[in-house]
Amino acid sequence: MASTKATSKTYTLNTGAKIPAIGLGTWQSAPHEVEKAVEIALKRGYRHIDTALAYGNEEEVGRGIKNSGVPREEIWLTTKLDNPWHKRVQEGIDSSLKSLGTDYVDLYLMHWPSSTDPSDLKKHYPDWDYIKTWQEMQKLPATGKVRNIGVSNFGITHLEKLLNDPSCKIVPAVNQIELHPNNPSPKLVAYNTSKGIHSTGYSCLGSTNSPLYSNETLLAIAKGKGKTPQQVLLAWGLQKGWSVIPKSVNKERIETNFELDGWELTEEEMKKIDSMPERFKVCGDAWLPMKVFFGDDE
Repeated sequence: MASTKATSKTYTLNTGAKIPAIGLGTWQSAPHEVEKAVEIALKRGYRHIDTALAYGNEEEVGRGIKNSGVPREEIWLTTKLDNPWHKRVQEGIDSSLKSLGTDYVDLYLMHWPSSTDPSDLKKHYPDWDYIKTWQEMQKLPATGKVRNIGVSNFGITHLEKLLNDPSCKIVPAVNQIELHPNNPSPKLVAYNTSKGIHSTGYSCLGSTNSPLYSNETLLAIAKGKGKTPQQVLLAWGLQKGWSVIPKSVNKERIETNFELDGWELTEEEMKKIDSMPERFKVCGDAWLPMKVFFGDDE
């Protein structure tokens, strides 16, 4: 990676599309901060923005894109279908496109394998599941509203069921999952790769007030390289082979997180990070009407 520019690195998906390796995440970004964060990131050189209907910030993301002056066709834009919209896939994408102020997204993900009943968010539809949702999502690329389709928070169990279903004609291009040294999910990443599914890591910095920022192993590596712990975490993810979408609304951190060119972690440093024993998940499933994390992906 030292011989190439990490900031211009892309991964080729199973559709032939190229997803930029580094993007800006917008989950948990406070209202009125996202618009400026997106503008700052794009002006700094980011070309990948990740949002979702559930985040409630698509309009701000759209304004940030416009304010940046960067042409829409130069930006990889990902959004996601929210759980209570599983029976309304066409309405879901239309809602997102209207909010974003664009006529297409580069990647549309099924946010969770949970078809939640919109009339009672504690219940799952009795007559619908993510297999049926995928049947509807498969219709989208032909409309031109969506360039690629994928999933998020899918485990091996979900993917096995989906890929083995006769109705599955399109293999998901991406599975966006929580990935950081304390939730490395090697079995799931390997499974994704074996099926031609690209992994994108969310909460790649361990999220707000991350315990990773006080991890002695990580701090020692960062200090030795003259880098921030966040930069080391991002380099680790890129060298593991997945795209990363660090979230920040702070101008300095957005810019610092993008300073990844011209250096890389050594094999020994990678092994030290891989060997960190602590485990935690930022995003659980207790709020969903059904369990989706089974602990079988480690």
